[in-house]
Amino acid sequence: MKRKSKQSDPESNLRSVRQAVPHDSAEKHVSGEAIYIDDIPEPRNLLHAYIGMSAHAHARVKKIDLSAVRAMPGVAAAMCAADLPTDHNDIGPGFAGDPVFADKIVEYHGQSVFAVAAETLELAYEAAAKAVIDYEPLPAILSIEEALKQKAQVLPTLTLTRGDATKAITKSPRKIAGKLGIGGQDHFYLEGQIAMAVPQEGGDLLVYSSTQHPTEIQHHVSHILGLHSHAVTVETRRMGGGFGGKETQGALFAVIAALLASKTGRPVKARADRDDDMIITGKRHDFIAEYEVGYDDTGRITGADFTLASRCGMSPDLSGPVNDRAMFHADNAYYLPHVRIVSHRCKTHTVSNTAFRGFGGPQGMMVIEYALDEIARELGLDPLEVRKRNLYGKRDRNVTPYTMKVEDNILPELIAELEQSSDYARRRAAIAASNATSPHLKKGLALTPVKFGISFTATHFNQAGALVHVYTDGSVHLNHGGTEMGQGLNTKVAQIVADEFGIDFDHVKITATTTGKVPNTSATAASSGTDLNGKASQVAARTIKQRLIKFAAAQFKVAPGKIVFADNQVQIGRKTLSFVELIQLAYKRRVQLSATGYFATPKVAYDPKTMRGRPFFYFAYGAAVSEVVIDTLTGEYKVERVDILHDVGKSINPAIDLGQIEGGFIQGMGWLTSEELHWDAKGRLMTHAPSTYKIPACSDLPRQFNARIVDWSRNREDVVYRSKAVGEPPLMLAISVFFAIKDAIAAVCDYQASPRLDAPATPERVLFAIEALRAKVGGDLDHALREAAE
Repeated sequence: MKRKSKQSDPESNLRSVRQAVPHDSAEKHVSGEAIYIDDIPEPRNLLHAYIGMSAHAHARVKKIDLSAVRAMPGVAAAMCAADLPTDHNDIGPGFAGDPVFADKIVEYHGQSVFAVAAETLELAYEAAAKAVIDYEPLPAILSIEEALKQKAQVLPTLTLTRGDATKAITKSPRKIAGKLGIGGQDHFYLEGQIAMAVPQEGGDLLVYSSTQHPTEIQHHVSHILGLHSHAVTVETRRMGGGFGGKETQGALFAVIAALLASKTGRPVKARADRDDDMIITGKRHDFIAEYEVGYDDTGRITGADFTLASRCGMSPDLSGPVNDRAMFHADNAYYLPHVRIVSHRCKTHTVSNTAFRGFGGPQGMMVIEYALDEIARELGLDPLEVRKRNLYGKRDRNVTPYTMKVEDNILPELIAELEQSSDYARRRAAIAASNATSPHLKKGLALTPVKFGISFTATHFNQAGALVHVYTDGSVHLNHGGTEMGQGLNTKVAQIVADEFGIDFDHVKITATTTGKVPNTSATAASSGTDLNGKASQVAARTIKQRLIKFAAAQFKVAPGKIVFADNQVQIGRKTLSFVELIQLAYKRRVQLSATGYFATPKVAYDPKTMRGRPFFYFAYGAAVSEVVIDTLTGEYKVERVDILHDVGKSINPAIDLGQIEGGFIQGMGWLTSEELHWDAKGRLMTHAPSTYKIPACSDLPRQFNARIVDWSRNREDVVYRSKAVGEPPLMLAISVFFAIKDAIAAVCDYQASPRLDAPATPERVLFAIEALRAKVGGDLDHALREAAE
C-alpha cells in the first residue's frame, strides 16, 4: 500500500489544528492578568458616567430639569435627549425604537432618560438623584397575554405553512392540544456592560467597548455624534462573557460614554453595576406557545399547528430574526408533513428582549419536544420511541417547512450510539422499578436530540474579513473581525493560521479586534465566528503563502507543487530553509508579507417575505440523556447523570469544543430549571441580582457528567477544516433535563397521566405540578368509581 505524501495528505502537516491547544488567555484568566476594559489604566482626567433611569414602566415625560444635577460638586456634564448634538436619538439595530435617552415618553422601568459624568462614579450617582422629572403615568402592558389581548406588536405576525395543517389534524386518528409557558433568561455575563470613550485629535474618538459587534458600535457612535465612521475607532480585546447580551445592548453604554466625552473633551467610562445592568438590558425572549397536533397510532405526526407568542418588550431590537429562528426550529429534528407556525411579536412595557445563545431556536424546539412527550404519554410509549419515529429521513421526509433539504442528517446513528453508551434501555427499566417502590423520591429519564441551523438568517451578515502580517523574524500578527468572549475563537483562528504557514502556534500573535484594521464586520454571533473569521484568516494567510511559493519556485527553480511548509521549515524541492530564512529572503526580494482575507458563506439564500429558501449553510447535531431525582414532598430535584454526544464535524480544538458543549449545557439547564425572571405589577424587574436570580452553581452540576464529541462526523460543506460550529447548539441539549423532570413527575401517578409543567421547572413549579397531577388522577378515579356505581 502506497504511503501518502505530505503534499497529498492535507492532514499530515497539521501541528495545531485537531490539537487540544489551551485557550490563548487561559493562564491570564486564572491569574488575573487578562486585561478587560475596566483593567485598562485609566487615562488622565477620566470621568465616570451614570445613567438616570425611568421610574415608570409607561409614562409621558412632562419635564426634565437637570440644573441641580449640573450644580453638584464634581459634575462635568449632564445630558438628556434635548442636549444631543444632532437630531439622531436612536440606536435600534435595523428597526428604530431604541432611543439613547427617552424623549417625551418612557416605555419601561429602567429606561435611559439622562446621563451624568462626574469625577467619580459615586459623585455621578449622587448627582443623578438630584434630577427633577415630572411623569404622567400611562397604562402599561406587562405580559404576553395582555399584549395579545390588546393586539400590541413591535412587528407584524408571520405565518409559515406547508400543506394543510388543519385538514391533516382533522383527519388524524388521534389529536392532542395544549399550551406551554417558556421563561426568559438573563445573560449574567461575568463582566458587565462597560465602555470607555477617549477623545483623539481632530474630534475623533477611540471607544473601548465590551461588545460582540464593534462595527455596529462604530456606526451608532458616529451617527449620534454626526461624524463619519472613519472618525470613530472601536476596539475590543476580550469580553468577560457575552452570550448574545453584548450584540446590541452594549451600544447604549458606548454611545453615552462617547457623547459625554465629546461634550467635555475628557475620557469617559460608562460601567453598569450588576443591578443596573440587569434592569437596563434585554433578556432571552419568554414565550407562550400553543400546539395542536394530529398523529397516528404509532405516534407519527400527520399535522401540526403551532402558535408562538413572545415578549419582545418596548421595541423590535432583534426580535424579528429571533422569532424567525424560533419558527425555523419549531420542527427541531422532526419531519412535519403538514404544518402551520404562527409567530406573534408582542409589545410590552418591559425592556426590549434581545439575542441570547440559541437566538429563538431553543424556544421553538421546546414546543415540538413538549408535543412529542405528550403524544408518547397518551399512547403509553417511551418518549424516545416516538421521537425516533418522527425524525427526519435521509432519502425522503427530509425537507424542512421552509423548503431547505436536510442533506447531512446523522441523528439516527448518533442517537443509536448514545442509547448504547448511556445504557438507556436498562436504566429506564431500572428507574421504573425504583419508582414503584419509592414513595417520595421519583426518578426521571429523557433523551432529546438537537438539529440546529448554522448561519445568520440575515444573509448579508454571512461575511468576514481578516488581516495577517508576517514580520521579518517569522512572527505573525493576526487580526480579524470576530470578537473573543471566552469561547476560544481567537485560539482556533490562530491554530488555523499557524498551520497554513507550518509554524508553531506561539509564533502567531492574536490582537484586539478593531474597526481600524478590519472594517464592516458582522457580529460574533449565530455560532459562526470560526466558520467566518477562520476562513477569512485562512484566505489571508494563503495569499501570503502563495506569494512565498511563487517567489521560492522562481528563486530556486522548483515546481510550486514541490514546496511544502511544515515544522517551522519550508521544503523547496531538495533544499530546506527555516520559515524565518524564507521570510527574510522574500523581504529582501520585495515580496509583500501582508494580506487581507475575505470570506462570504456560499449557498445561503433566503426570502424573508415567503419564508422559503436556505437560511442555513448546514446543521449541527447532538443528543443528551439526562437522569433526575425529585423529592415529591418539596419539589426539589437533583440532576444525577448526564450523557452527551455532540457533533462538531472534525474538531479544530477538541478541548475548547468540549468546554463549549459542557458550558452550553449547564447554561441551558439554568434556563429551564432555576433562572426565573419576575416583574411586579408596576413593571419593575424584581430579579436583578444574584440574591434573587439563580444561575446554576457548582452544587447544581450533574453528579455524573459524561460529554463526548462524535468522532466520526465530518462537515460535508466547505467549512474550515471540515469543522462545525459549537457555540449555541449544546445549550439545547439541556432540554433533556426538563423532560427528565417531567418524566419523574409522571411517576407520581404511576405514569397514568401526563403532568402540566412550564419552564423554568423551579422546585415550586414541580411541586405544583405534582399536586395538580395527584388531584387530576384522584378526580378521574372518583369519577370512574361514580360511573361504575351508577
